[in-house]
Amino acid sequence: MSILGNILGKIFKRKEQPKAPSAPAQPAPTATPVQTPTTASAAAPAPQPAQPVDVAGILDFMNEQRDQKLNWRTSIVDLMKLCGMESSLSERKELADELGYTGDKSDSASMNIWLHKQVLQKIVDNGGQLPRDM
Repeated sequence: MSILGNILGKIFKRKEQPKAPSAPAQPAPTATPVQTPTTASAAAPAPQPAQPVDVAGILDFMNEQRDQKLNWRTSIVDLMKLCGMESSLSERKELADELGYTGDKSDSASMNIWLHKQVLQKIVDNGGQLPRDM
């Protein structure tokens, strides 16, 4: 799996875990209408428009569980660490290649800023919701 795929997987997989206790309560009411053919066809379009995922809430929750607090909102290194990934320069260069970075990879500060913006945009593109100030 790609580095970006790993980041997205950690974030979007995490969203399912807190909802697990409430999930059994929800299928029971929807199971009854699904038995009716007209209701089943009405229920089919509902899953298509996925609700946005509160990525900031998920990542803040993950950060609260750590002893060392990370600044994932501004740092690609901290975002990768929060997702349990290696955040070495070589990993970030590989992520830069994956995302099509054309700048100078030896200028790690500029690359890191670019990576952070790109990863946040990819999160939004995949259904994540972030605060407007990000």
